[in-house]
Amino acid sequence: MKLLEGKNVIITGASRGIGKGIAQVFGQHGANVAFTYSSSEAPALELEKELLDMGVKAKAFKSNAASFSESEELVKQVLEHFESIDVLINNAGITKDNLLMRMGEEDFDKVIEINLKSVFNMTKAVQRTMLKQRKGSIINMSSVVGVKGNAGQTNYAASKAGMIGFTKSVALELGSRNIRCNAIAPGFIETEMTDKLDEKTVQGWRDAIPLKRGGSPEDVANACLFLASDLSAYVTGQVLNVDGGMLT
Repeated sequence: MKLLEGKNVIITGASRGIGKGIAQVFGQHGANVAFTYSSSEAPALELEKELLDMGVKAKAFKSNAASFSESEELVKQVLEHFESIDVLINNAGITKDNLLMRMGEEDFDKVIEINLKSVFNMTKAVQRTMLKQRKGSIINMSSVVGVKGNAGQTNYAASKAGMIGFTKSVALELGSRNIRCNAIAPGFIETEMTDKLDEKTVQGWRDAIPLKRGGSPEDVANACLFLASDLSAYVTGQVLNVDGGMLT
């Protein structure tokens, strides 16, 4: 059963990691996928081809979600290619970790701009279309760090916590038009980024998780699949932890 047959989806930051996993799962479930990348053109085009080979429409767009004007232009182009937008997944994000006493203003501002302002930019850009349609699902990729905080990540935690507040507010504003807005808070997800960590560090993370393993991009993608599909038609304003029980 294809849960997203014929739905049109935008995913920001999907050339690798969690975003790529979401695009692949959505394609398998019949969604047409528009996704963005910032600099990794070759992997983006490879993913585009992979999705097209699944028999769905797909297009990679080079776009900076932290730019208000580029976000508006992206939505305009997606509508030209796909005609409607059913799902928005705000996934673009970066880290610039450091202890507060060593963190520069630029590193704080950059993380807020890319992680949080991008969510405002893209949500504002798609809301007009979703309001006209009187339907839509917006999914914001937060983090367990946005729920509980983490030493050395004040900028990242602030951006992800802000995303949760934004999610709940949008759910209240747009719910009457059948537009749902939810957040996902991944825990320790094993991607290309974690491959750079030493095995002892990774195993320490795994041992601290009740399920005794790190999550996969597919684990997060499956949660997105639920929130994007009609299975979650009565779910809005929520934060779904996908963390193996880390915050239990």
